[in-house]
Amino acid sequence: MTEYEVVIGLEIHVQLWTESKMFCGCSTRFGAPPNTQTCPTCLGLPGALPVINRKAVELGLRTALALHCTVHPRSQFHRKNYYYPDLPKNYQISQYQYLDHPPLATDGYLEIEVEGTLRRVGIRRVHLEEDTGRLVHPEGEDYSLVDYNRSGVPLMEIVTYPDLRSPQEARAFLLKLRQILQYAEVSSGRMEEGTLRCDANVSLRRPGEPLGTRTEVKNMNSIRAVERALQYEIGRQRALLQRGEAVVQETRHWDERSGVTFASRTKEEAEDYRYFPEPDLVPLEITPAWIERVRAGLPELPDARRDRLMRVYGFGRYEAELLVSTRFQADFFEEAVRLYPSPRAIANWLVGDVAGYLNERNLELEDLPITPLHLAELVRLIEEGVISGRIAKDILPEVLGTGKRPSEVVRERGLLQISDEEALREVVRAVLAEHPEPVQDFRKGKERAIGFLVGQVMKRTGGRANPALVNRLLREELERLPA
Repeated sequence: MTEYEVVIGLEIHVQLWTESKMFCGCSTRFGAPPNTQTCPTCLGLPGALPVINRKAVELGLRTALALHCTVHPRSQFHRKNYYYPDLPKNYQISQYQYLDHPPLATDGYLEIEVEGTLRRVGIRRVHLEEDTGRLVHPEGEDYSLVDYNRSGVPLMEIVTYPDLRSPQEARAFLLKLRQILQYAEVSSGRMEEGTLRCDANVSLRRPGEPLGTRTEVKNMNSIRAVERALQYEIGRQRALLQRGEAVVQETRHWDERSGVTFASRTKEEAEDYRYFPEPDLVPLEITPAWIERVRAGLPELPDARRDRLMRVYGFGRYEAELLVSTRFQADFFEEAVRLYPSPRAIANWLVGDVAGYLNERNLELEDLPITPLHLAELVRLIEEGVISGRIAKDILPEVLGTGKRPSEVVRERGLLQISDEEALREVVRAVLAEHPEPVQDFRKGKERAIGFLVGQVMKRTGGRANPALVNRLLREELERLPA
């Protein structure tokens, strides 16, 4: 894109990892039967009064500190007035930016790297609010149902400044944010379960000009969908501007199946919601001691852990990034290294063959019936010469799929590595006798011929021969052959 600059800002709703709702004691358990997790407060019945969930506030504080935000000592909840069929109160309790009543936290940042370039994306604010209910539209019916189980579930909204310049940057931002939320144990970040939802404001302008008219794109249920929707919307707006037509400020929905955005309503401004302070809740007071207690409880975050792995184990940045991609994997790696101190080999197996197995089956590491001990043992068996690397690759799927220890699989399948020198020498001699052409090639100086001969020995031994020993024996026997 040369003639227009893309400007993107994100609004991310995060369901907080709490047992109960934002303003009442109802459960937040996912998948419960409809309308079984409700009470007068989250249904908005007359006389019911909200009480702030302290755990939700602490998770908001964790996030704010992880994103380098300024936490305000006094913030206020407000009523955001609008009508939806799944909003029984006709207002949502949220936080809004008033000069004397700021939201929980403001003005932080998150750093991302895209194509080798480091970018700092500003965080405008982090605030707390409650979720609405959920409408269900039975297929083929002319009525809708409503499920209020989600009504009042604690949400945190993270709003960025319009600092992103491409769909790829938006994707990188969401991946990094989800990683931080998972590390800090704030949220599962699973978009498919609705615990992470993203709306994107996108506009185009010529470089140096004021911001263009923006549209808000909603209904994106995966990070890939966010990237695709932004690509489409940027193309749509560019085409309008090139034809001399105006972009309309509106909310647009993303249709995953057809791959297009479509208009749903004109975009409301803040004044349309008639915000006013929630009269049933006192302002939220955050003391410095509370902030410091939460800060002290934060775990080592992804960037710090990546840097430590680079420093302690000598990994490159890319390799360390892969290892810390999830907190579970980073913990898994370090526990395996504690059990068997061969970090390079353990890392190679983890981000190589194990990751490949997971990708093929669309699984996560935590879905497997293995522990760090399994990986530590696999590497130990290789390095002690009990099995070859090829045998390790052969047994790995069974280990990962069943949870059997590698040593158990090796014993059951009779796969112990052959390191008997005399036995292997006989195999080597037989291979040389059967393949005179590569023998002559080697003698003419074609070093690659040795690779073929090693392969033949491994084939004859079912991959169980000690590769280093085979290599030495082959060279010895080749030297002994008559000229």
